[in-house]
Amino acid sequence: MTERSSLLSLTRRHLIMTASIAVTAAMVATVGVSPAQGADGNGGDITFLIDSLGDTWIPNNSAISSFQGHIWGHVTDKLLYVDADGKVSPWIAERWEQNDKATEFTLHLKSGVTFSDGTPLDASAVVANLDIWYAGRKSDGINPIGLFPKTYDHAKAIDATTVKVFFKAPTLGFIPTLGYHGSILISPKTIAQPASDQADLSKTSGSGPYVVDSWKEGDFVKLVKRRDYNWGPAAVGHTGPAYLDTITYKLVSEPSLRVAAVQSGQADVAYNASPQELESLKAEGFAVATPRYLGFVNGWAINTKLAPYDDVRVRQALQAGINRAEIIDTVYTPDWKLATSFIQSNVPGATDQSALLAYNPEKAEKLLDEAGWTKGADGIRTKNGQPLVLTLHSNPYLATSKSVDELIAQQLGKIGWKVAIRAYDVVTFGQKVKYGGPAVPAYEVTRSFIDAGTVASILTNANNGENWFALDESDKTLNELRDKIAGAASAEIRKPLLDELQKYILEQGYFIPRTQIVQRIYVQSPKLKGEVYNGVAYASYYTATKTD
Repeated sequence: MTERSSLLSLTRRHLIMTASIAVTAAMVATVGVSPAQGADGNGGDITFLIDSLGDTWIPNNSAISSFQGHIWGHVTDKLLYVDADGKVSPWIAERWEQNDKATEFTLHLKSGVTFSDGTPLDASAVVANLDIWYAGRKSDGINPIGLFPKTYDHAKAIDATTVKVFFKAPTLGFIPTLGYHGSILISPKTIAQPASDQADLSKTSGSGPYVVDSWKEGDFVKLVKRRDYNWGPAAVGHTGPAYLDTITYKLVSEPSLRVAAVQSGQADVAYNASPQELESLKAEGFAVATPRYLGFVNGWAINTKLAPYDDVRVRQALQAGINRAEIIDTVYTPDWKLATSFIQSNVPGATDQSALLAYNPEKAEKLLDEAGWTKGADGIRTKNGQPLVLTLHSNPYLATSKSVDELIAQQLGKIGWKVAIRAYDVVTFGQKVKYGGPAVPAYEVTRSFIDAGTVASILTNANNGENWFALDESDKTLNELRDKIAGAASAEIRKPLLDELQKYILEQGYFIPRTQIVQRIYVQSPKLKGEVYNGVAYASYYTATKTD
């Protein structure tokens, strides 16, 4: 069943707690969720309260979203499983080989796997997915997957359970990227549909442990388990059907309403609670999870084409002028960690560059003086009659982004910056705020990836890269590092190059880290146990159970 309605906004900041519970209870009732659960922890239903469900269900276009990703993680499978430490293990692909140059890979698939529409998940289905991940279908409004290797050439089915994949150049990161949350396996019948049909979630067929039972656009998605599912990843300790009968994702805009519903027992999981609430919730006996995903830290990609950020001294001053420890102490809790590079410290290949991120306002002041920016009586620096301005666009995917921006604005204000902060909702942010946009000097990154080798390829515009710093091909050092990393045929060759890349990016002030990212915060009923957090910090309830 598919229902559509306009977005129901429930943001009411001044509701008292009893009203919050009553409103949320009524909302849960509207989608037919009951607190029933089966004997000895199996079966039962859970309700997951989330702050948004995003703006499209086209698989390729929405798989990057924090919101749709929760649903896709239960409706679809991946070729490989990647855990929170970046370890790769079999899933739909039981084993794989690669040639010495890392340009050819052979995937051996499990037999007997089917999509929910009955289509076999065989080698031809995998080829169809690889092709759409790489190229998309742009004429039909279907995008390629952003971090899928740009060096992909083609794939072919050798037999029903064997796929051979060919690349134009060494692509060491291909295997781990098969566990990326954008690399979801969709039925060829779904892939063949036009974008307008793919946007209807009820028409999307995956091979995952759950299927869509019903949904209402901008409101809820209810999943029911597949009784015939028997191909889960061995790494999570279970391969058969899910234990829980249903999972309902329900949109509740206000964080306090989501938390109140879990406290009252009307819901089981509240997503993205305020960090300041977490310690008290733990004390009340609720489970709190703050998993870090594999990917970039939270920070800014700097637009080097916009003055004054075309001056390395200004970028270096920005790097030195942020007190990152104060951000954690003020906005967050000890669950958050200091950034030590521009990628998360749990990513294989990350190295400790903390010395380049030390708070040093005196250094920042000196660099700005050298760059010709003089501080006026009002404390704002100017050059040639123009103020030193930084416009920040708070990232709507991160609930705390605006609070961090406000604190950084105070820190930079002491050095002489005039900081403006703008905040948009998810849809508007996606439309107006772009890497290297003409009005975006600093683009806030909250981006996951699985393999560090994919990082270099997106920083410039080579091979359809994303050109994060608006450098095009102007930085020869960066280009050489990018090409050497891309051409590495082994992790041993690549490791020192990744270290050099991280050091260079931070020294140049191309990327300004803020903190290691905890984008996904979970507050959970103590009755719900056994969930698993994967390499991109999504909670999977495939292995979860609920007790009385």
